[in-house]
Amino acid sequence: MYKRVIRYAGRQSLRSLSLLLAVCVVSFMLIVSSPIDPVEAYLGPDKNVSEAQRQSIVEHWGLDKTPVERFCIWFDNLLHGDLGESITYRQPVARVIGERFVASLWLMMTAWVFSGVLGFLLGVLAGVYEDSWFDKILKAFCLILASAPAFWIGILLLSVFAVQLQWFPLGMSVPLGKLAAEVTFGDRIKHLILPAFTLGITGISNIAMHTREKMIAIRQSEYMLFAKARGETGWQAVWRHGLRNVALPAITIQFASFSELFGGSLLAEQVFSYPGLGNATVSAATKGDVPLLLALAVCSAAFVFTGNMIANLLYGVLDPRIREGEVSNHG
Repeated sequence: MYKRVIRYAGRQSLRSLSLLLAVCVVSFMLIVSSPIDPVEAYLGPDKNVSEAQRQSIVEHWGLDKTPVERFCIWFDNLLHGDLGESITYRQPVARVIGERFVASLWLMMTAWVFSGVLGFLLGVLAGVYEDSWFDKILKAFCLILASAPAFWIGILLLSVFAVQLQWFPLGMSVPLGKLAAEVTFGDRIKHLILPAFTLGITGISNIAMHTREKMIAIRQSEYMLFAKARGETGWQAVWRHGLRNVALPAITIQFASFSELFGGSLLAEQVFSYPGLGNATVSAATKGDVPLLLALAVCSAAFVFTGNMIANLLYGVLDPRIREGEVSNHG
């Protein structure tokens, strides 16, 4: 069994690496085809440079080479851990991503845990109390959340809780005017609540509705009917036999939502001016920062593929039929 799991994990890893390579190629082609001139973006408003200086900048960034040569040079540097230098921030790309990755990771993981726990609990309650007023309200709530864009929810929360009620700050990850040494953990949490809530609430509907359907199916199963026939109450049967069977598929669904999580963080960070990877992506795109854009594309793809790979591995472990089907197809 362990050998099958290892083989299954190896195939999933190779598949993710091949997709990551495809992302590198496609991202480079799209960015190179952009109408934004990297040299103009680098010079900014100060364009009083000679033609020799402009040519020196072009040669420094390798823009005088063909796209194929530039991709080969960039990919070779990537394999050696060199992500280049950001045009926007005028510092190494690895440092830019490293500084903003921590902030984005806190935001995404807080939202991910919040949406997973709350969505699971709401789904269990809706499945237990099927067709009740709570179930009907939850279904309507989930439909609204599924159709509402994250930036609209963020603007609404910002207007109510930050502008009118003034319970939370308007944005940023730390208070303005404070030195890094003076920022407390409470300050960071206070600035994190609204962006994390905005990002997390949009992911509740998927996990809640899935858990609801699974709980309804489990409640109608033969072993649940047998448990009730032995004298167990409804919640005793759900606790002993239902939650375990619902929780594991819910976990795999939650890991598979990494792509939506990263995409939603771009919008949430823009609304709240949160200095994470999403904010850096928008800045790099508007200024034609090719090294930073490529690195962000690779990092975001690796993040999403990691979540999907974990979800696939969990599916394979929980459902041996998937793992054995993979083995038979390749054996």
